[in-house]
Amino acid sequence: MSDRRYSMSFTTGGLFHRESVNLTALYLDLGDWDSVRNKVIEKNLLQARTQNTLKRVCSEVVSRLKLLGLRELEFLNQGSHQEQVHLLWLAVCRRYRFIADFAVEVLRERFLSLKPDITHEDFDTFFNRKSEWHLELEQISPATRSKLRQVLFRMLREADLLTAGNMIHAAMPSPGLLELIYKGARKDVLCFPIVEFDTKELT
Repeated sequence: MSDRRYSMSFTTGGLFHRESVNLTALYLDLGDWDSVRNKVIEKNLLQARTQNTLKRVCSEVVSRLKLLGLRELEFLNQGSHQEQVHLLWLAVCRRYRFIADFAVEVLRERFLSLKPDITHEDFDTFFNRKSEWHLELEQISPATRSKLRQVLFRMLREADLLTAGNMIHAAMPSPGLLELIYKGARKDVLCFPIVEFDTKELT
């Protein structure tokens, strides 16, 4: 059994692109995540229908953005749409180790093996394999497991890493994003389906 439990609290939403960009701009202005959270809730800046939804989405987005460094947040604020979704995918992978492992062990491996798609069965096989080492996964109901799979596939599509037909879309991170990754956690690049290059320094 692994001594590091998987957090599986990504059952709602998706990549939260619009919300993340808005909260990043607010953080760069206020300089404090508590202030960001308070202002978002006070003024309903995410235009949520209920207070509970507002708090839940705000908390989820902040939990991801807090894992990005200042330079990455500045890059997110100024980048193109593609650069933004790629950086948000990295934030998701940092927030959820289950997703990061899936990205490296399934998404990237299938891409490098010239297997062009990802199926629901691939997710289920990965989930079952991880359940042998992570007992917390065994407590997840079939309905929740299906929801987790749905949300993960949605995030992959929103990050432009998977097509609507579940075909893997090769990532082409911009030079600016790659520079950020190389100056930080170099292994983050392995979360992308990217053409093989010299990865010896990354593993």
